[in-house]
Amino acid sequence: MTEITTETPTQPVTEPTAASDTAPAATPEAASVATADAAFDPARRATELAILDALRGVVDPEIGMNVVELALIKQIILGPDSTEVKMILTTPFCPYAGSMIAQVKEQTETVVDHDVKVTLLAERWDPKDAGLM
Repeated sequence: MTEITTETPTQPVTEPTAASDTAPAATPEAASVATADAAFDPARRATELAILDALRGVVDPEIGMNVVELALIKQIILGPDSTEVKMILTTPFCPYAGSMIAQVKEQTETVVDHDVKVTLLAERWDPKDAGLM
């Protein structure tokens, strides 16, 4: 069963561009990623980027774009025994919410070998965040 919790947004950190592994992305599809410790760990970063890549396979059926492009993934927290993905939806009453949350969990589990928790944030989605306006 997919665990769904809600909370307010936390500190964002952006995804690096392909040109630089350490520079923040300037693209609207940049997802926020955070880790439990502040020290840069190349293996951890590779896992975060692999998760984001896997999440590109989760498409919002109403809009036809993936959750990374839509800037719905706000934070990925990697822990020693679990991973948490914090996300928002395009609308509070999204009819595909359950399916999309389950897909985010499933796709993340293809990358990590431990528990995955998906937390739904109360933050409102803005099309500008995805570069749509």
